[in-house]
Amino acid sequence: MSSTSSPASSTSPAKTNPRSRVIFASLIGTSIEFYDFYVYATAAVLVFPALFFPSDDPTTSLLASFAAFGAAFVARPIGSIVFGHFGDRIGRKGTLVASLLTMGIATVLIGCLPTALTPGWEILAPALLVLMRFAQGLGLGGEWSGAALLATENAPEGKRAIYGTFPQLGAPIGFIVANGVFLILATTLSDEQFLSWGWRVPFLASAVLVIIGLYVRFKLIETPAFQKVKESGEVASLPLAAVFKSSWYNVILGTFIMLATYTLFYLMTTYTLTYGTTPTDAALPGLGYARNDFLVMLIFGVVFFGIFTLVSGPLAERFGRRAHLIVVTCAIIVFGFLFVPLLGGGDIGVNALLVIGFTLMGLTFGPMGALLPELFPTNVRYTGSAISYNVASILGAAVAPFIAVWLWTVADGSPVLVGIYLSTMGVITLVALLLSKETRDLEYTANTSGKVSR
Repeated sequence: MSSTSSPASSTSPAKTNPRSRVIFASLIGTSIEFYDFYVYATAAVLVFPALFFPSDDPTTSLLASFAAFGAAFVARPIGSIVFGHFGDRIGRKGTLVASLLTMGIATVLIGCLPTALTPGWEILAPALLVLMRFAQGLGLGGEWSGAALLATENAPEGKRAIYGTFPQLGAPIGFIVANGVFLILATTLSDEQFLSWGWRVPFLASAVLVIIGLYVRFKLIETPAFQKVKESGEVASLPLAAVFKSSWYNVILGTFIMLATYTLFYLMTTYTLTYGTTPTDAALPGLGYARNDFLVMLIFGVVFFGIFTLVSGPLAERFGRRAHLIVVTCAIIVFGFLFVPLLGGGDIGVNALLVIGFTLMGLTFGPMGALLPELFPTNVRYTGSAISYNVASILGAAVAPFIAVWLWTVADGSPVLVGIYLSTMGVITLVALLLSKETRDLEYTANTSGKVSR
């Protein structure tokens, strides 16, 4: 009997995910999720104010569209609790498949909605749009943590920060693809065609990407860290209660460590697109760029986001996550005070603002794929990192476009207060980083919060 059991036990540990599959699965999933998310973000500026929230006052329509945009951020913490529960209870793989389906179905359905301009749909159309946006938030609330854990829990020793940048790279890739599709449609269709049906194409096309993502994820096996949790009998029966019992302080720290990152990104995308394309002679004046011209500038800036997301991994591995992020956060604080001179500097100044802002975004966002999961024990890691990440999305991103437009109005069309707002969020993040500890060298696989299974 012993001669037959020995080979079985020796081959069992060999069942691991190939590194190429880990990298691709974590990257493709977040790329699809962020593509879906940014398709909506771009439409929220370009078409939804007129199609779903028509008003005699363009600013009112824009604010209503941003309010619907923020519905997803309210849903994201709920998604983090729901998907985090199952991610810590049944495993990373199945939960990642469910989060991708939730996000993908909601996005495709947005492309099928009638608009508020359709007779009889004046109220129901915007209500359904908000509901689908809420579902998008639920899916993304569970997606990021699962992808980060998939990457870091399969990472070789000493390379967690490097592997953790691959799910982060999904954000710039998703942004570039989403806005690239909008740009192609806007240049090939007339304004009437784009507003009539062209805006639906990016949402409907999401179905193809979701099928690819599902295929890749179904081929995965469970991460070694979660397998060890199951084998040791330390699966948390109530991960939410367990994470707040063992790691409540780190939930708070993780939330505020992400604050500046979220604020920076949504100011650099949503607000700059609004400010850049608003006419100079409008009641609330902007820069007056043509929509397509500014989208090209944004895409160019996001290329730097992607490059420096990858650069941040080796830097965070060498110098530590905490030290690296302290330096970058100080740079973000300074950057907030450069909004007015750069946005007032013509084409060179605007492009410089986008390149600098997205470079800082890559440097701060990249290490989060390792840092936030490292704050929590393995058996509550999905829930803990998801809650921190997604509560930060409310404090730093859900309200950012709305606050930015309000500050822009208060300052009579000047972005000065918007820049100060970013710097203030940077100061809060800096304090959280100073209160935190370095996580680079902690035990990652066998680190649990105690035997809490039932």
